Amino acid sequence: MRPALALLAIGPAWVGIWATIAPRSFYDNFPGPSSWVSPLGAYDEHLVRDVGAFELGLLVVTLFALVTLERRVVQAALVATVISGLPHLIYHLTATEPLSTWDNILSLTALAAPVLIAVAVLPRTRASNRVLRG
Repeated sequence: MRPALALLAIGPAWVGIWATIAPRSFYDNFPGPSSWVSPLGAYDEHLVRDVGAFELGLLVVTLFALVTLERRVVQAALVATVISGLPHLIYHLTATEPLSTWDNILSLTALAAPVLIAVAVLPRTRASNRVLRG
């Protein structure tokens, strides 16, 4: 469980910290060599900072789940990952035109991975004990 939660924490940490601290840089440069954000619309500092803040909230829940392994907290982190990630993935599946084929493959894989990981490990949280094994 801990390796899955650690993987799920990477995206929210990267996006959350960057978008909150340096929204213009995030907009212009995310994820690195080619931007996946700026081709999709005009810059809006408020929106980018909000995205960063929401990702930081998801990060905190995920890290709390990773540290405690309390069943309900783990379930909350996994369900929150699916609920936040699925609409985001669906949007990007319908907005592929501004990005190159390679950038679409990379971005869609990055968006699908947390959703698939969360869905895959969620059944392991059905155990009746309050604390899950790592």
